[in-house]
Amino acid sequence: MIKKWGLSAAALLLTAAVILPACSSKQEPKEALKAAATKATTMTSYEMKSKFVINNLTIDEGSAESEAMTTQVLSMLKNAEIMVDGVYQADPMQTEATMVLNLKGDMAMSFTVPMVVTPEKVFIKIPSIPFFPLPETLVGKFLELDMKELAEQGGTEFSPATIDTQKAQKLSNEVVDTLMAEYDETKYFKNIDPKDAKLPEGVDAKQVVQFQVTNDNIKEAITILVNDALPKIIDIVGKEEYKDMLQIDAADLAKAKEELQSGEARTELDKGLADLGKYLTINQFQFNTAINKDDFPVYQDLVMDIKVTDPDKGTNVGLSMTGSNQYSKINEKPAFKIGIPQGDDVVSMEELQEQFGVMGTY
Repeated sequence: MIKKWGLSAAALLLTAAVILPACSSKQEPKEALKAAATKATTMTSYEMKSKFVINNLTIDEGSAESEAMTTQVLSMLKNAEIMVDGVYQADPMQTEATMVLNLKGDMAMSFTVPMVVTPEKVFIKIPSIPFFPLPETLVGKFLELDMKELAEQGGTEFSPATIDTQKAQKLSNEVVDTLMAEYDETKYFKNIDPKDAKLPEGVDAKQVVQFQVTNDNIKEAITILVNDALPKIIDIVGKEEYKDMLQIDAADLAKAKEELQSGEARTELDKGLADLGKYLTINQFQFNTAINKDDFPVYQDLVMDIKVTDPDKGTNVGLSMTGSNQYSKINEKPAFKIGIPQGDDVVSMEELQEQFGVMGTY
């Protein structure tokens, strides 16, 4: 139970930080973030670059046999990079992104996967995959996924509202406001001089705000998150205006909130937090948001270095990673490089399955 709360809370705190978008005079940190969150909902188009790097990943499972099984995987994941370059526009909704995955170690390999999203379809370019040869008739073509057909096959009804990005931004804004209202500004937020924030070239920021969680405030942060913020966030998620987009059953939300606020859950949380230091160590957890003169969040970066321990099983997991998002050309006419795939550049799911069927006969 203790480990579950520690891992879950750490994940939730990470999620909360990552959705904090980060307004033309300098403001107090929380006010700057709240204002920028509101401003972000007016972004109708932009270009985006994201990068996440696993600087270090260690798994000590307490036995030589287990460690031998994970050595090769860890070798590939250490220093692994995920990079995404994308372009987005709200009306008509169109997004294209190219994801690059670089794996290191003895079995180093790289994947590049371009994709395009429209209101009803998703196109994914079929990559050339080492050790898994695909027919030349497939490699380089775009697999077309019809969201309406997939929903019908799954016994559900497709609604374009599920990919309503502007409504998703509005929801994110409400969640951000609710989260920040619960946390003390002096303990969790501070302004950083843009000259000291190590911003990449081309990012012009008037203000940089840092959200930070440490070993000193982690117990309080989790308590606030679980007892105060999450019940309010559940209420936001359950609003009628988000029903079609999220497609979450109201009864499930009500049950989740009831369980969260039950005396049993509060008791379990208190027990878990009492010994949290034995299970979770935060060496560093910082999330910076750079805000430009037009009050838009133009750059965000994350530095995380944590260790999760299970004394009962003798397992220790260490994770150190960095990540960043950079936004540019906000509300300018988007320049799509891929476009919407058509004709011979497209392969359907049925055609893909047929090709795999042919491969299976050899």
